[in-house]
Amino acid sequence: MDVALEPVTHRLRTPLRTSYGEVTERGMYELTITTADGITGRGEAAPLEPYDGVPLDVVGAALERYAEVLSNDRGRTGPQLLDACREVADLPQALAAVDLALWDAAGVRAGRPICELLTDDPLDAVPVNATIGATDRASAAEAAAAAAEAGFECVKVKVGVGDDVARVAAVRRAVGDAVAVRLDANGAWTVDEAVDAIEALAADGALELVEEPVSGIAELRAVRERVPVRIAMDETVAVHGAIASAAADAVCLKVSRAGGISALLAQAALVRATGAEAYVASTFDGPLGIAAALHCAAALKVELPCGLATLGMFEGGGAVDAGLVVRHGRLMVPTGPGLL
Repeated sequence: MDVALEPVTHRLRTPLRTSYGEVTERGMYELTITTADGITGRGEAAPLEPYDGVPLDVVGAALERYAEVLSNDRGRTGPQLLDACREVADLPQALAAVDLALWDAAGVRAGRPICELLTDDPLDAVPVNATIGATDRASAAEAAAAAAEAGFECVKVKVGVGDDVARVAAVRRAVGDAVAVRLDANGAWTVDEAVDAIEALAADGALELVEEPVSGIAELRAVRERVPVRIAMDETVAVHGAIASAAADAVCLKVSRAGGISALLAQAALVRATGAEAYVASTFDGPLGIAAALHCAAALKVELPCGLATLGMFEGGGAVDAGLVVRHGRLMVPTGPGLL
C-alpha cells in the first residue's frame, strides 16, 4: 500500500470566539492510501487543540508512524490495519484519518457511497444547523436572518462569551418562531451559573437545547434536573465516553474525536441504548471530515439538526467544489463512490 501525507491549513473568514478561545484557522492532515490494485482512499486528521487538547504536531507524528504500518500491510484487512495503527499510537484524531481512508477506498471499490455500505436505506439529505459566531448583537442578528432566509430551521449561538442574553434575543427576533434556537456554551459555566444563564436565556422564548453548559457527568445531570430545557453533552464524551450520555437528553458525536466512522457508529449505538438522542457535528473539519460525518448521520437517520454546515466559514469555501451543498437547511449526501 502506498501512503502519502499532506498538511493542510484552512483559514476562517471571520475569527470564531468560543469559551475555550478564538479560532482563526484550522490545521489538519490529509492521508491518501493507494492499494495494490490501484484503489485510492483519502482520510483527514483534524485535531483542534483548544477544544480537544491534542496538538497538531502530535497527530502528525502518529500519522508518520501509521504510514509505516500501512506501507507494510501484508494483506491485512481494514480493521486489522486500524488495530495495528492503534497499537503504535492510540490517538483518535490520527486514527480517524486511517479509518476514513479505508472506508473511502472500500466505497470506491464497491462503486457506492459510504452510507450505502453502512445501511440499506440511508437519508439522502441531513438536517443541519447554521452556526452564529458573531459576538455583537447586530452581526449575530444579521447572520441569523441570512440563515433563516437560506432555509435553515435551526441556528446555533455560541454563549458564555459576552452579552449572551441580548445577543440571543436579537437572534430570536431575527429568525422568528419558525427557526429553533440552540445554544452552545462549551462548558463555560459552573452548575449555578448555567442554571441562572439558561433561565435568563429561555425567558424570551423556547430553546431547542443547550450543548455542554457545564463539563462533567454529575454537573450535567445537576443542570438537567434544574432547568426546563433539553441538555446536550459534547466535550464530556471525550473524558467519560459515550456511556456518560445517560446524564443528558442528547449527545453530540464527532468523527475526529471518536476516531473515525467505525468508532462514531459504535458510540451512537451506545448513546441510543442509554435513551439519549444522538446527532453529529464537526470541529470545523475539512471536506473529508464533513463528508464522513454526513455519511454517518445519513446512515443513522439522525433527526436533530447536525453541526456540519461549516465549510462556508473557511476562506475560499470549498463546500460546493467538494459536492457538499446545503439546500433548504439540509446537507445533501454525496452520491458518488466513497466519501465524496
